[in-house]
Amino acid sequence: MPECIVVPVGQCGNQIAARFWDLALQEQSLTHSPSTSNSNSKLADAALNTFFTTSNKRHLKGLRARALMIDMEEGVINQVMQSPVRTLFEGSQIISSNSGSGNNWAVGYSIYGQEFESQISESLRQQAEQCDNLQSFFQITSLGGGTGSGLGSKVGELLADEYPRVYRFATAVCPSANDDVVTSPYNTILSLWKLIQNADCVLPVENQALIDICEKVALGTKKYHGHGMDDGDGFSRASRGNPSVIDSGKKPYGGLCSVSGAVRKKLPFDEMNNIVANLIINTTSSMRFEGTMNVDINDIVTNLVPFPNRKFLISSMTPLFSPADVNIPSRRLDQMFTDAFSKDCQLIKADPKSSTYLACALMVRGDVNVSDIRRNVDRARSWLKFVNWNQDGWKTGLCSVPPIGQTHSLLTLANNACIHESLGKMRTRFMKLYKRKANLHHYLNYMEKEDFQSALESVQSLIKEYQTS
Repeated sequence: MPECIVVPVGQCGNQIAARFWDLALQEQSLTHSPSTSNSNSKLADAALNTFFTTSNKRHLKGLRARALMIDMEEGVINQVMQSPVRTLFEGSQIISSNSGSGNNWAVGYSIYGQEFESQISESLRQQAEQCDNLQSFFQITSLGGGTGSGLGSKVGELLADEYPRVYRFATAVCPSANDDVVTSPYNTILSLWKLIQNADCVLPVENQALIDICEKVALGTKKYHGHGMDDGDGFSRASRGNPSVIDSGKKPYGGLCSVSGAVRKKLPFDEMNNIVANLIINTTSSMRFEGTMNVDINDIVTNLVPFPNRKFLISSMTPLFSPADVNIPSRRLDQMFTDAFSKDCQLIKADPKSSTYLACALMVRGDVNVSDIRRNVDRARSWLKFVNWNQDGWKTGLCSVPPIGQTHSLLTLANNACIHESLGKMRTRFMKLYKRKANLHHYLNYMEKEDFQSALESVQSLIKEYQTS
């Protein structure tokens, strides 16, 4: 069974990772339930091995996460280490400081990158040596701040240099247009520059898209298809106490943390962070659990990244709300496929149906017939536009284990030309500052001015590549 190492960098990355470990433990606890048969137990052990090591797989003793937490401020990591999930980590899996990067990419990249490079490299080596079949790194960062963007860029370089044959996935949270960090446009473009160079696959997520999704769910302004009026956008009206896909409401940490009376405390941005955590959970479901059509990490890169630079995949998930009646009849499966291509379910602010697909993966979980998937793919061909050289650019995965609290779900990963619109907006915000040289001196103390031009040219080249797709 292939193994993955999770590398969150910065406050945002570590907050998302904390929610990821909770969800991963919950899924694992169900497959290791007392009713699990001996044959299924072996499959559960294999699934556990993807993200965890343990001294006793059957009884889940001594669980350790395959991870390295990095942050130059102690706040979030201290929060994690004061929670029940602290039992998943040893001291060698934590690299932190207490002064922060001051929302400056150059400080994170040049100062902390140089200071902690050897320690990060050694910690990554220790984690890699515990793997028999290391297949991928999942880096989780935000592009708007200083540590996640700058030090995250340095970590990406280290991974590319030292593990060139291991797939490198980056989940990158992009700031919204009204972000309160004045230097975030610089940090974003500089980070994108390094992602283009060093990542194998990038899963961009926009803060504004997450905010809009959470607001729709919280306000209950939309009804879920099949529960009253069908608005066909994947959202539902529900009672305040009803759990959503962003928080399963199940036993905290699946009861697998060796801390008596473990309680999950609600933290700021949990709703938004859980959406991103679920993106990683569902992306890796086929490599962790059995299914009719498994999609491995290498399948995603091979099938969805036709050119080296065009590796930014637009993601969507549906349903985005788990209704009180989780027994969703299969007849609503068609609507779920329709919702997945709606702009309301995308994790960036874009409408992929209005642009051209280079390739698309459909990753289904639950008790779903292959024939239903094929029928919906055939239906989607009539209203989705694919490039003429890849008209059959579909990759389909079917994992038999559904998400917690649902009977089935769908994650789409699409390489779509509409990403150029989001990249273009980031470039525009960058140019507003760069033309006036605003705040530039804060960066030039640690880096060359030519690097700004190189970063801008790299992003502009990527935008043109997608525009001409």
